[in-house]
Amino acid sequence: MELKAKIQQAVDFIVAKTSVRPQVALVLGSGLGKFADEIQNQVAIPYEQIPHFPVSTVKGHAGKLVIGDAGGKKVIAMQGRFHYYEGYSMQEITFPMRVMLALGIQDLIITNASGGLNRNYKVGDLMIMTDHINFMGNNPLIGRNDDSVGPRFPPMQGVYTKALVEEAMQVGREIGAPVERGVYLAVSGPNYETAAELRAMKIWGADAVGMSTVPEVIVAVHGGIKRILGISCITDMATGEGHEDVNHEEVIAAAAKAQPYFLKLVQKMLERL
Repeated sequence: MELKAKIQQAVDFIVAKTSVRPQVALVLGSGLGKFADEIQNQVAIPYEQIPHFPVSTVKGHAGKLVIGDAGGKKVIAMQGRFHYYEGYSMQEITFPMRVMLALGIQDLIITNASGGLNRNYKVGDLMIMTDHINFMGNNPLIGRNDDSVGPRFPPMQGVYTKALVEEAMQVGREIGAPVERGVYLAVSGPNYETAAELRAMKIWGADAVGMSTVPEVIVAVHGGIKRILGISCITDMATGEGHEDVNHEEVIAAAAKAQPYFLKLVQKMLERL
């Protein structure tokens, strides 16, 4: 079945469940899905019910599409995402973004948990993404391009809206959140990086490293989204300078500890979009 036909089937299913037409998409990363619980007048649809949706297999990802009201906006939130390391193709993990684009979203707030490469960061910081480096070894746009969906060669400079970066930094300071700004580097995972890899990533100009976000952002840009805000929760330090053992349980715990600031920041950014 053609991609557009699959997208339309998923859209038709979702439209039959709710009359809300979302303006803003939220992708909620590891341990950050609680924001979806704050959405008012919500309709929650498990991923397994939606035609052609993958199913999240990672702890900390609830696996629901939540549609309703937040921050004075009509929103659609992915409570849990899909990852390349789960065995899905790049096209499969970005399929939900294609569906949200077809539903008419105009803005995107995308979040993740990451390891801090920048030695000035600390666990619990919220890094506002200024740019990204795709080191996943793949790209969701590889293959035949449908010009009606997006251009063959979409430009990727200035992807993370500068005005939103500045706004998020200001809001973060106002609410007392530990905010930083920086460049996010995406790897395929699922193993955590070696010390040598981490040191190399710092030389490339990365401030944090994670295993998501970049594929969805590429597809969002391809589909015409104009405003994107990326927020990365620093859940461990990964400077490559010492013994920095980390496990997924610690990542989830650190993200949960940062939730109060994260919830406030996203809420206020929605109000200002």
